[in-house]
Amino acid sequence: MNLELTPADASFRDEVRAFLDENLTPELREAGSLTTSVFTDKQWNLAWQKILYKKGWVAPSWPKEYGGTGWSEMQKYIWTSECTRAGTPGLSPMGLRMCGPMLMKFGTPEQKNYYLPRILSGEDYWCQGYSEPGAGSDLASLQLKAVPDGDDYVLNGTKIWTTHAHFANMMFCLVRTDASGKPQQGITFLLLDMNTPGIKVEPIITLAGEHEVNQVFFDDVHVPKKNRVGEENDGWTVAKYLLEFERGGAFAAALEVGIEKIREVAASERDGDGKRLIDDATFARKIAEAEIEVKAMEMTEHRVMAELAGGKNPGPASSMLKTRGTEMRQRLDEIAVETIGFYSGVDQHDARTPGSNVEPIGPAEGMVFMPTYLNNRAASIYGGSNEVQRGIMAKLVLGL
Repeated sequence: MNLELTPADASFRDEVRAFLDENLTPELREAGSLTTSVFTDKQWNLAWQKILYKKGWVAPSWPKEYGGTGWSEMQKYIWTSECTRAGTPGLSPMGLRMCGPMLMKFGTPEQKNYYLPRILSGEDYWCQGYSEPGAGSDLASLQLKAVPDGDDYVLNGTKIWTTHAHFANMMFCLVRTDASGKPQQGITFLLLDMNTPGIKVEPIITLAGEHEVNQVFFDDVHVPKKNRVGEENDGWTVAKYLLEFERGGAFAAALEVGIEKIREVAASERDGDGKRLIDDATFARKIAEAEIEVKAMEMTEHRVMAELAGGKNPGPASSMLKTRGTEMRQRLDEIAVETIGFYSGVDQHDARTPGSNVEPIGPAEGMVFMPTYLNNRAASIYGGSNEVQRGIMAKLVLGL
């Protein structure tokens, strides 16, 4: 495997860097640097999305006929890596990465023609109605009931951990339409308007003090049957396909940026003896060991890109990357919190709000370390828990 970029790919990387330098405003850079999770607040991610939409670069993974870029797998990887290194605000993945590709495969012509352009432009902002209080990792246990009523379904129940439901005007949702057979066989996939009467969104404030997730209640909510994707009671097939787009990604670039930030803070912070923390042998070893593992991940990502470019399916490699990527992220978070010491206990929510004039307490780069640590505790659960990923690897790699 040749790990060097081709001249064409190197030229593309330079084009991407020039575009980011020209279009990534100081305000957008600040919003990106202060993001502590997968999701940047709507104000900033939509502002960045509109810039990319105008350029035609908003959906690199979409087929060209639906508004995608037509990029190769390596170009997509370069784009993601360069955006990560530049600190762009993260676009909401619910519409662009999940709902859009799902509609391309399972949506009716009418659904595709209506929703796909609105996802690209940002006119529709989506949330995901999957998890429930009794159905998280065991998603097939969901109980949000949908009863047919003429041309509608009537929904009663609740969804939880619904990210950005307070911003969204649309939701893609799994509902229970039949409880007589196996759990997976009685699930239906619906698209619904969040402004429909009977929907109530209640905030859940995270350990980091942020309003990112919610609980959504449904009280006699009418959803037109024309908003169903796929056949009634066959929503599990649609849901599984959509989840394929929630996993994977260019982990190595984000981890490399994380290591650089830790090094920057450790160069100014002092250990118990008054020496620079970066010069402490034990601390330096932790950083070096993490860097070696991240480099190994990067090689694996390049190998997956080579297989995709050759028309192959990466198979269990995506599970391996998801597992190692999230666990390495959590490991770096622990090192980052160790770097800022007592400053990690200071709640600086106002100081890390984009545009704030509140002075940070301690190193400015470090004020996001603790909330990022808290948010990323869920990274090894969402998108398919790491225990599930290890089961996939055991089956497909080891034949167990």
